[in-house]
This record gives sequence, structure tokens and C-alpha cells, in this order.
Amino acid sequence: MTRNAETQVAIVGAGPVGLALAIELGLRGIACILVEQHEGHPRVPRMSGVSSRNMEFCRRWGIAEKVRGAAWSSTHPSDFVYVESMTGRELARLEIPSYRDREGRIDYSPEGSATCPQIYFDPLLAEKARSVDGVTLEYGTRLETFEQDETGVRAHLVDTRSGEPWTVSARYLVGCDGAGGTVRRELGIPLDGQGTIASSVNVFFRSPQFMELHDKGWARFFRCFDEDGCWGEAIGIDGKELWRLSVFHDPAPDLTGRLYLRKLAGRDFDYQIIDVSPWERRDFVARSFRRGRVLIAGDTAHEASPTGGAGMHIGVCEAVNLAWKLAAVLDGWGGSGLLDSYETESKPIAERIVELSTRTFNALAALPGPKAFRRAFEADPGILLALTLPEQYRAQFCYEGSPICVSDRTPPPKGADELLPSARPGTRAPHCWIAEGRSMLDLFGGGFVLVRFGAGPPDIAPVVAAAAAAGVPLEAVDIDCPEAAEIYGKRLVLVRPDGHVAWRSDTPPDDPAALIDRVRGAGQG
Repeated sequence: MTRNAETQVAIVGAGPVGLALAIELGLRGIACILVEQHEGHPRVPRMSGVSSRNMEFCRRWGIAEKVRGAAWSSTHPSDFVYVESMTGRELARLEIPSYRDREGRIDYSPEGSATCPQIYFDPLLAEKARSVDGVTLEYGTRLETFEQDETGVRAHLVDTRSGEPWTVSARYLVGCDGAGGTVRRELGIPLDGQGTIASSVNVFFRSPQFMELHDKGWARFFRCFDEDGCWGEAIGIDGKELWRLSVFHDPAPDLTGRLYLRKLAGRDFDYQIIDVSPWERRDFVARSFRRGRVLIAGDTAHEASPTGGAGMHIGVCEAVNLAWKLAAVLDGWGGSGLLDSYETESKPIAERIVELSTRTFNALAALPGPKAFRRAFEADPGILLALTLPEQYRAQFCYEGSPICVSDRTPPPKGADELLPSARPGTRAPHCWIAEGRSMLDLFGGGFVLVRFGAGPPDIAPVVAAAAAAGVPLEAVDIDCPEAAEIYGKRLVLVRPDGHVAWRSDTPPDDPAALIDRVRGAGQG
């Protein structure tokens, strides 16, 4: 007899994006079943770092300290070091302080980025997901196909261990199953972008001796040169003995990995190769992020060069963006345009990040040989900044032109101003400490929050009443913090459940009901 299950949301793919979506839905009281064809124990760390924005979500989920302490020592710096080889000459260094040394020095986030490769990060997310009521994880389960109608989606699954089929009926299905997964292929959504930009190779290896070979000290990235330019980078995984070497381009790869490791070290050394994986470095964005009751997120919707470390970053942001909207619709207060806004907001961000990631990789791969690079660095040390994505940029992106945000007609920032905190509608609400150990961001993540800076008027009761009449969860908070008031720029700021600003003004809205309808997807964009 075929097993049947029912849930509100079915999620396909238990990587970081699928797990983040399951956590967010569960915390919002939405039942979900997450299926993953593998067993949930990643052997190879495809990603190695968690962005500051993603760490802000981990803070809200109560796992930030676990993530920060999972692998990387609090005293190891996270430098980018440019070398001829590990035993050769150091050419340049971009210094990034250790957790301990940067504590209290980051002004754009209460958390900052963290080194937590996927072999550690996924299990932490899965542990959190299992602890949330309403979330069911089904590993060893493969999606075969699905169909949808105006009321829901029916997913046909197979238990990969027993071969037995079963089905899940859900109101919505979300594909987080990656670039080669089933969901986008079944939907027939085409891809835009440059496609494959390089044929890369990852060598995952263990060597307690590796850090004894050289005098460079600890760093996150060692970027290596030969006479033709920068050919690869070694990335610290556990801060002890695990490393991943990424070879930027080799269409005829050494599948043993041995030639790469000798070139990296500049000499023979002791190591154990755990995995050698050729892979395509790609640039694409799906033409649509939704077909009816089926949506896509993460690598299913876009794939970027990991050079800038932004792939998982935008995928998890998409999961948080989508979760509150699905919850609002399923709970009955989300308007008919709310789910449409997911693609409207997320697709331009994905296009921008994919383009920037490709540009960053191309700049790195185009670096000259070591002598010319050294001369260029000595002439302009700032060239190293062009080879990384600023963390503030990733933390502070804005959903420009969102149909569920109300513009206050302030122009988008340009140049260096892009890295300054801003509460323009559409932007992730900026961080500011408002008490010991308490950030403005700690106010957000449940329902809507209407922040009033300073005591007394303006009167916010009509907005609160309008939200209640529409069934929209809204909390009003008074904040007496001049620094925060200056950063947020207006007396009244309405922040969405995903932590992005929906509206701000010095005066109450003329039509509170129209404002609430707009931000819940039931009004005019």
C-alpha cells in the first residue's frame, strides 16, 4: 500500500536553503515536510563560510554561537594571502581579524560572518529544524515527479533505501534541490546567463603537516600563483588539518589531485586526499522563480561562482523572504499579490549577485604572474578589495521597487554610500545597539514591527488597529535611542517579518488600512 502524507508546504532539498526554509516555516507555525535524497551527512564542504546576514538569522534561531564555534578557532585570522606557493614568497595579504580581535569592532551587524563549512553547518541547521514543531525531515527520499492544480501540489516520492513509493500532498511545494535537481526541470523554466565560465576542480584533503610547511601563519584563503597568474586557492576548513584546494580552471583535470597539491605546497608533504571533484563554475539565473503553487530558491533558481561567497547567502535570504509570505497566505492574512512579490524582489538581487560573483572570479583568474602582481599591489594595495565581496554589501541589499514596500523617494545610494547603514524602504533594517547585547535586529523576525523613535506623538494607534482588522500580526515598539533614530532617519519605521523596511515616515499614514493592505500584498504596488 502506498504511503500518503499531507502537509502545508513540501520542500525538496535539505541543503542550507531548504533547511532554513523549514526552520522559518516551522517557527511561524506552518507544517512542512522536507525531503532529501541523500542521508544528510555531507562529506565534502561545498561552501565554507556563513555571511553576516545569514549569521543574523542564526542569531534569531539561537544557533549563532554553535555556528561560530563549530570549526574555526576564535584566534585564527581570516586573512586572504597571495603566495607563489606555500613554501614560496608571500606576495600580498588582505588582513581580516579573528573573531576575538574583531569583537565589538563591526558596526554593520551584531554578528559578522563566520567560518563554518557545510559539513558542520548543515547538521547544525538540521538539528535546529528537528527541534521545531511541525517540521518533518525525510532523508533518503527522492522526488520523482509532481503535479499541481488550483488547490495544491501532489509530490511522488521514492524511499531510496527500500525502493517503496509514497506521496505528499501539500498546499505549496518549494524546490531547493539545486541546479541539477528535479523541480525546475519538471517546471520547464529556462535559464538566462553566461552558463559555464570555468571547469574547476576541488581537492579536499587532510594534512596535520600542512601548516608546518611554511611561515605564512593561519589564514582562511591562500591564493596561489604560477607564471601565468593566479591558478587556485586553498581554504581552511576546520582550522586544524582539513583543507579544500579549488583549482580555478583545468579542462583536463588531474583526478588524483596529487599534482595540484605539490604545486600548492611547492614541495612534497604528507596528506590524505578525501575527495577530488571536477565541477563547472556557472553563471545563471532562472527566468522565473514560480509556476503556480511551486516555487524555487537557492541554487535551483540561480548559480554563481563561489568566489564571492554569495551563493548560499542569497539562497538563505530567499528562504526567509519566502517563508513569511507562505505563512501569511496559509494563515489567511496575506494578499493575492504577496507570493508574486517573492520573484519581484528576489530575482533582481540574484541577477546582481551572480553578475558580481562572475566579475570577481574573472578578476581573480585574470591576475598576472607573481612579479607583475607584486608590482601592481605595491602601486595600489587597494586592488585586493576588488577581489572580495564587501560583507556590508551583502548585509544591506535593498528590494528596490518592491510592490509591497512604500518608497519614500530617497534615491538609491551609490559608490561608498552603498556600504552605509540605511533604512530606505526595501532595505534590510540596519543594526544598531540599543542596550547591552541587544541589537535593533533582535526586535525583528516574528510579525511586522512598527518602531516609533522617541516618546509621545505621532499617534500610531490607527496603524495598529488597521493591522488588527486585517489579521496582520504587528507589534508596536517605542525606542529611545538617538543613535538608532539617526540611522533609521524617520520617526516611524514599519519593518516586515523578514527584517526589511516596508515603510517609514515622520508622520502617520493618511490611510492606515491602505498601508497595511499594501505591505501584506493586498493593495496597489
